[in-house]
Amino acid sequence: MVNRPTAAFVDLDALARNFHATKEFVGRVPQYMAVVKANAYGHGALECSLRLESEGVDWFGVALPEEGFEIRAAGVTRPILCFGAFWDGQEELVVDNDITPVISDAQTASALDRVSRQRNRTLDIHVKIDTGMGRAGIRHTEATAFAEKLSEFKNLRVDGLLTHFAAAENPAEENFTAMQIRRFNEACDNFHRAGHTPTCFDMANSPGAIRHADSRGNLVRIGGALYGLLDDILPSNIDGPKLEPVLSLRSRISQVKRVPKGETLGYGRTFVTERETLVALVPIGYADGYPRGLSNKGKVILRGQNVPVVGRISMDWTLLDVTDVRDVSANDEVILIGPGIKAGELAQSLNTIGYEITCGISPRVPRIYQ
Repeated sequence: MVNRPTAAFVDLDALARNFHATKEFVGRVPQYMAVVKANAYGHGALECSLRLESEGVDWFGVALPEEGFEIRAAGVTRPILCFGAFWDGQEELVVDNDITPVISDAQTASALDRVSRQRNRTLDIHVKIDTGMGRAGIRHTEATAFAEKLSEFKNLRVDGLLTHFAAAENPAEENFTAMQIRRFNEACDNFHRAGHTPTCFDMANSPGAIRHADSRGNLVRIGGALYGLLDDILPSNIDGPKLEPVLSLRSRISQVKRVPKGETLGYGRTFVTERETLVALVPIGYADGYPRGLSNKGKVILRGQNVPVVGRISMDWTLLDVTDVRDVSANDEVILIGPGIKAGELAQSLNTIGYEITCGISPRVPRIYQ
């Protein structure tokens, strides 16, 4: 079957190179976790996980139990850590699929302990400490009490402790990040005093691992770095691993037509031609994850040239002004993300980050793995 020409191309070799480049830069950390939540930041969790496992990744990180079940069913054998909550009735699936849950409340611990006891096994858990993010996790001031409470659950073993930095990428927040590190280390000491013997100490995400050597613990989480998405996250003047974009988004021109001067284009008539204009119609729109906010200010690459988006991006179509492109014709390739246009560049024009751009590429855009 012939499909619409709009597709996301994922370079698994670049993914592997980014993993090894990050490891080489960060140095001798015993374990590395690949964060593949949100469909591997839009890149395809199954394919990326299987490739990364073959490259030697030690752990995988997901946000939802369902994401963990999916990659486990696809053949991933390494440990899978689920950062997010699970809901009543999912306890059995978490235990039976050998997912390591992150917990931060006694009710969840009790439910897991009950199922583990029924299965006649001991379940490894990781505990999240809120050191200043203000999101999920036990507050650092309550670590001692929670550690003591967990001692009541005989079929659970605290295998790891983790936290999440609020602003590790920001040089202006160095003191806050240092405070989070101190708070985490104090919480780890409190868990030891309560009789727990965790083996994983996990603070650093991609920015933390790159910028804060004292945050690396013995397990580093790599997310954005894997996918080459840090150019708009980290300051441009710092040392870091050499990373490559992994995903490109491409389509082809469906139709080219000539529009007289003074006519309007697209919904809302937001663009008026100032000259006789050659307009190209491209089969991609905001339903595909090409943001409507790029209307009248986005650009694409066509025949090696920057070409402006004109008019409002609609659900299924985007218009380009191709008047200045020589010999343009239907079926010419259009690069929307790729060489010459990074996801981070699109993000900056929309006051967001590249993560949101790639995560937003919808399921109706096929991923083609190279």
